[in-house]
Amino acid sequence: MLSKIEKYTCVDLFSGAGGFSLAAIEAGMHVAAAVEYDKAAAATYRDNIKKAQCGPIDFHEGDILKIDPEKIAEKILNGCDIVLGGPPCQGFSVHRIKGAGVDDARNKLILRYFEYVSALRPKVFLMENVPGILWERHSAYLKEFYSEGERAGYKICKPEILDARDFGLPQRRKRVFILGVRNDIAEMPSIKLDWPPSKSHGDERACLADPTLLRWKTAKSVFDIPLDENDENNTHMRHRADLVEVFKSTPLNGGSRHQSSRILPCHQKHNGHSDVYGRINPDEPGPTMTTACVNPSKGRFLHPTEHHGITVRHAARFQTFPEWFVFSGGIMAAARQVGNAVPVKFGEVLLEKIKNLLDQYYSANQNER
Repeated sequence: MLSKIEKYTCVDLFSGAGGFSLAAIEAGMHVAAAVEYDKAAAATYRDNIKKAQCGPIDFHEGDILKIDPEKIAEKILNGCDIVLGGPPCQGFSVHRIKGAGVDDARNKLILRYFEYVSALRPKVFLMENVPGILWERHSAYLKEFYSEGERAGYKICKPEILDARDFGLPQRRKRVFILGVRNDIAEMPSIKLDWPPSKSHGDERACLADPTLLRWKTAKSVFDIPLDENDENNTHMRHRADLVEVFKSTPLNGGSRHQSSRILPCHQKHNGHSDVYGRINPDEPGPTMTTACVNPSKGRFLHPTEHHGITVRHAARFQTFPEWFVFSGGIMAAARQVGNAVPVKFGEVLLEKIKNLLDQYYSANQNER
């Protein structure tokens, strides 16, 4: 069993700004290493995650295809417990239609992810991606991922689509999570794999014992907290005067574009995307924070009562980042980082389940560490 001083060790691949890493730290784990390509996200990671851990992290900024996983593995003296992270998901986005995304070069990064798993030999790995990864057009990549994992000696659970709002977050956000457990651990008679985590909110069957959990957390919780004028992420897009007039004509607290004065020529033939230029309804879970979450032209990202898009800080709150966490690179780069991140509190829920599995393993192998 681990001593009180020791912590489970994880490596975060495609780490982005560090949502999964921060979740691991908050769950009592040690982030040994991380890899990220995007410069702005890497700057955010360095400024925040190392501070959160209060200790060194072997952080690599660069192309994961060119970074040697064996070199990272050599520095983790006591072995890796968990590999986290999801390859870039744009190739699988539900917004890409008519074959878009098939053979997207970024999809091949899934296989690179598993090359790292093979080098690090973690006891568990957890991959996150968008639901579009399950579409038939992308099946070849997913099948290859599973076959590579099985050849390397891992039992890989079926993909699970989990919605953040079902776990107490103020946001509708469905993502696919794939858990892999090393065969020597999965086959231990004493190991009971409790996966995926059960819903804690919005499901009456799961919450009968605690009526306070029967409701989802709503967007109101995001907007009720005052903003700090000195917060560099307290910034929203500057809109053209004609758009501001459109926003003023959009009903408060959940109004949509078709209720406003914005009628484009294309809307004479179809109603368009109903959420575009729509206001967030504070009485419901918020929309999925995407990489364009500060841009009202990209979804329901208008402030509930004010005549502009939400700020980066609002978006970060939907993703349950703490107020001290600052995103680098300007408003659009920051929004991209927020939208790509695993929500911190959601990550904690997932990692608590993995900790339970590792607790069982180390209880049965007390001499390993």
